[in-house]
Amino acid sequence: MGYLYALLAALLFGANGSLAKVVLEAGVTPAQLTFVRVLTVTVIAGVWLLISDRSAFRIGWRQLGVLAFLGVVGVALLQWFYAVALTMLPVGLTLLLEYLAVVAVAVIARVVFKERVKARLWLAIALVLVGLTLVAQIGSGTVSVPGVLFALAAAASLTVYFLVGERQLTASSPLAVAFWAMGFATLFWLAFSGWWEMDVALLGSPVSLGGALAAIVLPVWMPLAVTAVVGSFVAFLLSFLALKHLTATAAGITSSAEVLFAFAVAWLWLGEALDLAQLIGVAIVAAGIVLAQTARAEKIVDPELAAAALLAPAPHAR
Repeated sequence: MGYLYALLAALLFGANGSLAKVVLEAGVTPAQLTFVRVLTVTVIAGVWLLISDRSAFRIGWRQLGVLAFLGVVGVALLQWFYAVALTMLPVGLTLLLEYLAVVAVAVIARVVFKERVKARLWLAIALVLVGLTLVAQIGSGTVSVPGVLFALAAAASLTVYFLVGERQLTASSPLAVAFWAMGFATLFWLAFSGWWEMDVALLGSPVSLGGALAAIVLPVWMPLAVTAVVGSFVAFLLSFLALKHLTATAAGITSSAEVLFAFAVAWLWLGEALDLAQLIGVAIVAAGIVLAQTARAEKIVDPELAAAALLAPAPHAR
């Protein structure tokens, strides 16, 4: 069941990029979309905790500060960078660039924190660089440079998420971590998303799902709700369920299918096709990501599964 949960989560997260793109093209700004997503997860997680575990609302000031940093840098900005990149790049390429955080975390662990990292990491880096050269068609001028920069910013934000979570948070439940981190992200975007400028009429206006689903026309609020509830909270929950049955490494590797699902869904749905050289590049980068995920023993290297790493005490406390 663990692999099934992980694959379902990867599928939902991968497909969510295409759905989010529809919402963005309908006129919702990246900041507004981010605000709706983090607010939805915060509300659902908060209600769930009120019913099942009210102790999750009692945390220390130090942990509160860390969670605030995590929520703003590792969640709020990550979601926004990703949403902005989606407006300029194909869905698959955006997610592929974001996943470079997997490699960055392993490198920082080795260089900065002097962790023992397996030699395969260096092969992983070489594969990623070669693969990205093919995917992004460097030198051809066909890929948006600002889009690439925003996707790389998302990777940097995700790297912070991993490192802060692994080393500074005390034990807590996954749902509690999701609530607090998403809660601070919500407060951040409450002030800066410009949600009050959203035209209410826009939510009821029709939008085509585009591509192969162009014949399907829905009010904007429907795909917005699906991306917030199913593409965010449900997928997030499935990731946690996967961790109950799999080791961190197995879950992380399985969740890498998110990148492939994103490319496949965007191709079938939105017609975002790749040429042969780019497809080869995707395969090479995916291989590099998998190698990087196994370079650090029993560490979680996936954006959704990462919250489970937040449960571990800091190294000095073990």
